[in-house]
Amino acid sequence: MKPRSILFVTGTRADFGKLEPLAVAARDTGFSVAFFVTGMHMLARYGLTKLEVQRTAGVAVHEFLNQRDDDPQDLILAKTLIGFSDFVKEHAPDLVVIHGDRVEALACALVCATNYIRCAHIEGGEVSGTIDEIYRHCNSKLASHHFVSSDVAARRVMALGEPSDKIHAIGSPELDFHAGPSGVSIAEVKERYALPFDTFGICVFHPVTSEAATMGDQAQALFGALDASGKHFVVIAPNNDPGTSEIWRAIDTLPKERFRVLPSMRFAHFSELMKHAAAMIGNSSAGVREAPFLGLPSLDIGTRQTNRALSPSVSFAEAFETKKIARFLQDEWGKSYPRHDAFGGGSAASRFLEVLQDDGFWDGSLQKTFHDAAQ
Repeated sequence: MKPRSILFVTGTRADFGKLEPLAVAARDTGFSVAFFVTGMHMLARYGLTKLEVQRTAGVAVHEFLNQRDDDPQDLILAKTLIGFSDFVKEHAPDLVVIHGDRVEALACALVCATNYIRCAHIEGGEVSGTIDEIYRHCNSKLASHHFVSSDVAARRVMALGEPSDKIHAIGSPELDFHAGPSGVSIAEVKERYALPFDTFGICVFHPVTSEAATMGDQAQALFGALDASGKHFVVIAPNNDPGTSEIWRAIDTLPKERFRVLPSMRFAHFSELMKHAAAMIGNSSAGVREAPFLGLPSLDIGTRQTNRALSPSVSFAEAFETKKIARFLQDEWGKSYPRHDAFGGGSAASRFLEVLQDDGFWDGSLQKTFHDAAQ
């Protein structure tokens, strides 16, 4: 009997880090696994991270260029809709797995819904502010199955009218990787990425689409505060959303002897880097999910992750609150916190496979109906 086929959609280095543990577990269990690779993965400026996907053994990789520099998100959505629609008509996957809140995931979820293709959404039911939250909730409504990171997220998906038997709390998949050895040493990480620092912080600051007009000023204020601290930082390039060019202008002025700017990192190397960092600063979800799991103090900047997570190791500031940023760098730098496991303990892949191995997962109509949460 031909194995069932699972297609994972990935548009960024971040969502690939979350999907890879699930894909590897599915591959090892006997499913036919493939990746539809698009978005930032295809752009040289962001490290051409499609190469990271290609290194995954035993899976098929299909690439689709869905954007050019400075394309607006609605145009990227339209291009992805057309490309993915053509793809699934030819390949007919049994299950499409999307993640989170990116516009590529939204396009693919819409194609699945209109063509009655089984679709699983990873990490729905979370709040974060900005357009990302709207996309995330749209993906939950379009998908037929839900693999969420927590019981709180499960309740939110139910509040959207999704049936409880289609919602599975498995934790955050990227924590599966962080929970064990990365497979590389910090010395190897420093050598590969030419990092001369013994003590360093990590900064990842992405644009907020609803605040594109002020992203340049926010970036100047944030990086100015980091520069004024005199400390060393590894800066990971921002996403390619509206406002990214203004962030790059601020990054390009940073002194190279204290700031190492990288377009991207292999996930194993990034995990090891986080395990040895003194602090994390910015507005990446890694700062409010992965950093607390690793006990790494983090400073969440601005609105991008609003209400996403609370942990004793996470502090909050606006980009313009330079005194607050300076105080965090003085008081929290180098601290270590107990592991925070609100988003799971590193067993998401095994829980994901438990659901997929149940024949009931593959049965039932894909015609969706609204289920009141109170019922």
